Amino acid sequence: MGADAVFRVEGLRKSFGQNEVLGGISLELHSGEVTVLMGANGAGKSTLVKIISGVHEHGGGTMQLAGEDFDPQDFDPKSPAEAIRAGVVTVHQNINDGVVADLDVATNLTLDRLSGKCASLLFKPGYVRAQARAVADRMGLTLDLKARVADLSLADRQMVAIARAMAHQPKVLILDEPTSSLSSAEADRLFSLIDRLRVQGVAILYISHRMSDIRRLADRIVSMRDGVISGVFDQKPLDYEGAVNAMLGRKIHLDRVVARNSARAVFTAEGLQLSHGSKPISMTLGAGEVVAVTGLVGVGKTALAETLFGVRRLLAGTMHMDGRPYAPKSAREAIAAGVFLVAKDRAESGIVGGFNIERNISLPFLKRMSGFSVMKRRAERAAARRQIDELGIVCRSEKDELSALSGGNQQKVMVARWMSQSSRLFILDEPFQGVDISARRDIAAKLRASADGRATLIFVTEIDEALETADRILVMSEQTIVGEHRNAEIDLDRLLAEVAGGPLNSAA
Repeated sequence: MGADAVFRVEGLRKSFGQNEVLGGISLELHSGEVTVLMGANGAGKSTLVKIISGVHEHGGGTMQLAGEDFDPQDFDPKSPAEAIRAGVVTVHQNINDGVVADLDVATNLTLDRLSGKCASLLFKPGYVRAQARAVADRMGLTLDLKARVADLSLADRQMVAIARAMAHQPKVLILDEPTSSLSSAEADRLFSLIDRLRVQGVAILYISHRMSDIRRLADRIVSMRDGVISGVFDQKPLDYEGAVNAMLGRKIHLDRVVARNSARAVFTAEGLQLSHGSKPISMTLGAGEVVAVTGLVGVGKTALAETLFGVRRLLAGTMHMDGRPYAPKSAREAIAAGVFLVAKDRAESGIVGGFNIERNISLPFLKRMSGFSVMKRRAERAAARRQIDELGIVCRSEKDELSALSGGNQQKVMVARWMSQSSRLFILDEPFQGVDISARRDIAAKLRASADGRATLIFVTEIDEALETADRILVMSEQTIVGEHRNAEIDLDRLLAEVAGGPLNSAA
């Protein structure tokens, strides 16, 4: 192990049945260094992390963790708790793996101490709150410690999960897509914390597809492809393009979106109000048009998506679909009207982990695929296979359980579910969250290629995702639309000022 190496894996292998997922991974993590791990969905990143964190046993190879004076010790955890006690702490991409939703913030932040070997038999609320406040202060967390985690926003739950991990004062910290649900301010707070951990000598493995994160944090980049390391980039300045090409196994080219115009309106909204006191929203979405709504986390994008889908009450305003009044009181009514939604939080509102791909895709449309209360299995299977082929879902067959797929392929299944049937308005809330560049472009290309005959509305935080996908871009701030841009020769300075909460554009 290198002089400043805190953690090392050598020749690590893992297979599930006949499928070899890791084919001999060798990797070192160094004290005070952020190693960014990049890999396409299905490259083996999640499996590697689960082995390191004690969720899976490996099928060959060795792991070593530095002890006193960097003396290497064998490391082979049989459970996440064992890995944590050794000083290897992981914040998984699925936020629910890092928090207990029914408990309050204070208990979540101190849960590992309360259940550890040194825990007292007597529960002391005052002690718990004091310990939790100390953890929160170190993290810069300003949440109400008495608030139930289930009642927090996705971003706040993510911050609680990260703060809980920091409470262990780890030697090795693994962060899997930690900024996927964070606003710019929250991400900056996380980055500042990572900088402090660097100074303290913590070795950090940071898994991300966001180039803004990578450029801000990376001391070196490790690319994975097909279960092996395909490139290591540690020479300054870092070769970001080379790392992406090594991850994908080919050069990636940005295809410029040729913005389309639509003369026929599918959906119109007038004077929509998302909350008391917010400014009204009006929009028109045309047939064959892909429109992106961008803005910071917390500006109301998800609230607007849920209002259009009938799961959130409309305070004011009117909507029309194909010229007819549209006022759904439930998701069922929205679906019946041809309005589909790919929800933001796939773990809570999307996937059914115990169901296979086929059933996850057909789930909202079981009635359409049934006759006389008998499921038409052939139609269900054909729909799943068609979507697997068209979206490039990496799996053995449509019978694979969704929980066995990588996060990016799970996301593709969620998109495939709603693309398996025709819609009039197709809404996607952060459809590229947690997916790699290649998968993102697969999804974007499929959305554009299939856009004829419907209106498509995509809610994204990352401006690059809007630029690569949409014909028009709407900017949200403080629960209203503050800017509109046709995706051709866009004034990026103006767009960024609107995203940052600049003055409202009176023409929007």
